[in-house]
Amino acid sequence: MLTTEQVAFFKEHGYLALPEFWTPREVAAMQAEVERFKREGLLRNVTTEGDGKTHSKTRQNLQLCPMADKSPLFRALPFEPKVVEAVRQLIGDPVLLHLDQIFLKPAHHGAGTNWHQDNAYFALEDPLKGTALWIAVHEATVENGTMHIIPDAFREKLPHSRDPESDHHIRCYPPEERAIPIELPAGGVVFFAYGTPHCTKANHSDRERAGAAFHFHNGNYAADGGYPLERRIPLTGPETDDGTRTYGKRVANTWQEEVERALQLAQAYGE
Repeated sequence: MLTTEQVAFFKEHGYLALPEFWTPREVAAMQAEVERFKREGLLRNVTTEGDGKTHSKTRQNLQLCPMADKSPLFRALPFEPKVVEAVRQLIGDPVLLHLDQIFLKPAHHGAGTNWHQDNAYFALEDPLKGTALWIAVHEATVENGTMHIIPDAFREKLPHSRDPESDHHIRCYPPEERAIPIELPAGGVVFFAYGTPHCTKANHSDRERAGAAFHFHNGNYAADGGYPLERRIPLTGPETDDGTRTYGKRVANTWQEEVERALQLAQAYGE
């Protein structure tokens, strides 16, 4: 899936952007699923008025975490072979699925997610042995607040504190002059190591923008953060789970089926 040069780039700089990863049909299915989330009221505003408690009435950062128990489509996504293979090349076997979530930034008043390192949550022994996969469900640009990262900083352990602009997040204050935006077409992705500082910005455009994130780590490295061990699904290695142990049915190799199902459901709703 990845070239030797791409893997080397990730290990040197702590991130790897791939503008073309998902097909237009797969992207359409993801966008349709976001519409279903909105329709069914599954997204929750996590932005506050600066006190960490009172939810903002003027800005929205809409989150669903986890997605797997509410979305057969996104439940199947991390089992897709091209995802598993790319992650395996970046962090090595055995690959464990750690977390899934999505954020939707509405047009004009979508709020960002402040600077943080995933390893501040997950406490992985080696921050390069865990990676997030961030998917641009819609086109992601500077104007609509795309992902920003700080290259080469994945081994810099930054102090974190409670984020007053979120009802549950923490944040750090990295040297933003080193930051770069990652602009992607819909369906593009960026992998970034657990230690890589990153954030998303506010959406000032006239279109909403969603980003889906999946987190993986190498099972040979301890991760003793706030997410219990039973949530981790081995996708490679001797304990590989095709979904049967975790979900009671096979999930591996059902991605294309779920893509078609999501598109059919959207068609039924006239989307």
